[in-house]
Amino acid sequence: MTIGLVFLSLLMFAIVWWLFRQSLHVQPWVALPEGAAVPPIPSPAKMALWIFLCVASSLFVLFVSSYSMRLGLADWTPLPRPRLLLLNTAFLAGASVAMEWTVRAAKRGDAARVQSGLSASGLLTIAFVAGQLVVWKQLREAGYFVSTDAATAFFFLFTAIHGLHVLGGLVAWARASLRAWRGGDPARTRLAVELCRTYWHYLLAVWVVLYTLLVSNDLGLAICSSATL
Repeated sequence: MTIGLVFLSLLMFAIVWWLFRQSLHVQPWVALPEGAAVPPIPSPAKMALWIFLCVASSLFVLFVSSYSMRLGLADWTPLPRPRLLLLNTAFLAGASVAMEWTVRAAKRGDAARVQSGLSASGLLTIAFVAGQLVVWKQLREAGYFVSTDAATAFFFLFTAIHGLHVLGGLVAWARASLRAWRGGDPARTRLAVELCRTYWHYLLAVWVVLYTLLVSNDLGLAICSSATL
């Protein structure tokens, strides 16, 4: 619970700081000097995405907080560590890098590279999801189910929640890809790609935290033991 309270306090501080910069710091009654550039207006889509990410982060933190409380009980029994998790992490990291490369191509107005970047990031993300499903299959075949014990239940819970967020990102990726292939307004395509880039970096950051919880046996926090599957 302490982890959740600390995170929520930091989140509240960040929101108040952002509101201060966006509202109290602004002085609309003061006229701009002649010829001065008008401050850019934040994109509503980007603001909505950041609000969603804050809500999603709160959800993940609550799950991690409940995990940390359950971890201290005597019947906690870690499950074997699936070796495929490391490869899946590499797939997601590659997808995040591809998204960053795609944004740079969009800023240059290079439509062909935008299409290539979106294809690469999408294929790597699909490979990540497929790899996670293979991990689930390996665990089931080894006799580990959601109802087996608390550690196994948290493993499936963390990977399932993160996987659902990845699938949601693939929906946005599909829309951005469709827009890139159809052509049209480059500004809207660039905005869609930038939103995907932010979301993919977020997915990678969350997964790195969850992966650490899954395999950090040396820190005494692991859901998985040092034995590999």
